[in-house]
Amino acid sequence: MWDYIQERVVREGNYIVETGCTVRACAKVLGTSKSTVHKDVTERLAQIDPALWEKVKAVLSVNLQERHLRGGDATKKKYEHQRQKD
Repeated sequence: MWDYIQERVVREGNYIVETGCTVRACAKVLGTSKSTVHKDVTERLAQIDPALWEKVKAVLSVNLQERHLRGGDATKKKYEHQRQKD
C-alpha cells in the first residue's frame, strides 16, 4: 500500500478516536469522501494498525448505537427552526 494512503488511514483513525466523531464528520474535516473514510477505517486500518483499529471500531460501534437518537434530534431541530420562521 502506498505511503500517503497509510498516512491518511492513520490520521483518520486517530481523529475518530480523539474526537469520537462520525465517519461523515471525519470526512468533512479531513477533506475526503465518507466512502473513503469508511473503507479506510473499517478495512485498511486493520492491516496497518490493529490496536488503533480496535479503538476506532469501539467508537464506530457507539456511533451506530446512537444513530437513531441523532436523527431524532436533527428532525426536532428542523421543525423548531421552521416554526420560528413562521
